[in-house]
Amino acid sequence: MKNIILCCFSRTIHVPKNMNLSRYIDGLQAKGSFCFSGAEASSALCSSAIATRDALRRLRYKRVVAMPYRGFYVVVPPEYRQIGCLPANQFIPSLMEYLKEPYYAGLLSAGEYYGAAHQRPQSFQVILEHIRPAIICGSVKVDFIQRNNAALMPTRNFKTPRGYLKVSSPEVTAFDVTGYPHHAGGLDNAATVLAELAEGMDAGKLLDIAGLSPVTWSQRLGYLLELIGEDGLAEGLAAYVAERKPVPALLSPSQPHHGVHQVPRWRLLPNETVSPDL
Repeated sequence: MKNIILCCFSRTIHVPKNMNLSRYIDGLQAKGSFCFSGAEASSALCSSAIATRDALRRLRYKRVVAMPYRGFYVVVPPEYRQIGCLPANQFIPSLMEYLKEPYYAGLLSAGEYYGAAHQRPQSFQVILEHIRPAIICGSVKVDFIQRNNAALMPTRNFKTPRGYLKVSSPEVTAFDVTGYPHHAGGLDNAATVLAELAEGMDAGKLLDIAGLSPVTWSQRLGYLLELIGEDGLAEGLAAYVAERKPVPALLSPSQPHHGVHQVPRWRLLPNETVSPDL
């Protein structure tokens, strides 16, 4: 077996190729940790960054580890070798800690945790304060959606096999699927998700999130809640909209609105027919 040379504290030692890295990864798993950075591995092995990257590249080829983000690695247990990565909900918390980014799982991915995922998302959806490109790791895809004040949004912790994941509260999820309908499968699906979230939502908490969101989101959300028969949840938003006196908004900014009559209560132009699957 070929050897590689590692220099540690000015001592030259010979170790079997990949042996130390494999033992390092075994040690992580024994402690219940499945995520690490290249710098952490290099430091633990007393190895150069180049040598560590080369060793990790070989393990990536064998699908023992994966790299969802440059310099950040996940251990891939045998049950996930077919998808070539850990599921997103199992590594996103560690990745966000690595990037020092406030985050939460949101939109349709959050809806799944509340039993409101009528349409399963094709990617795992994460809300951040900064713009980041999507991640593709094996067959796992993560989309990042920007919300300037993501750190202020209430979340709940959901347990995963690798720890805890921050998930937007039902009220935040309701505002997000309304504010980003193109990330929620369109307004029809957004209204369907709202209907499934409604039982777990609190009218007072909705008003709290209204103050942290564009007023147009309250106009659209109130209209959709009323449309699906959730008048109790819509009532507070109606008072909030009336107090703010916003300019008339389009229900769907991407659709034409000629000849559409305004709904006075919401100061909204319903330029798209919404048909939730109830």
